[in-house]
Amino acid sequence: MSDERARILTGLSDSGRTVADPAQDVRGLTVRDTSGEELGKVADLMVDAEADQVRMLRIEHGGLLGIGAETLLLPVEAVVTIADDEVIVDQTRDRVASAPAYEPELADQTGYYDNLYGYYGYTPYWAPGAGGQPWFPPRP
Repeated sequence: MSDERARILTGLSDSGRTVADPAQDVRGLTVRDTSGEELGKVADLMVDAEADQVRMLRIEHGGLLGIGAETLLLPVEAVVTIADDEVIVDQTRDRVASAPAYEPELADQTGYYDNLYGYYGYTPYWAPGAGGQPWFPPRP
């Protein structure tokens, strides 16, 4: 990437696009940490349309039937595996619950993404030397 800055991410559901491999469409799956604690559900996949890459999971947690639920973003680097209709991540429930809040009006700002990647301890996808891992590990 020549700009070396974060790109605007758009929800896959809002983009009119689809996932090429339906097995990688994890929307609606439960997200758990490695100890089995539930973190929420994958509400959407946040896509970098310019690079044609999913960069983050949009997770909803709490609330009742979607009312009062909180929304947060989690970089796909956190995904350890996808198994048994669950997405397992390497962050704890408490860590994810305390993450910087997702506010759509701020989410287009590079500072928000810098803060989010720093909070989780991952190299931002736009930084030199960032891993080029596929957007999800394969299902076992």
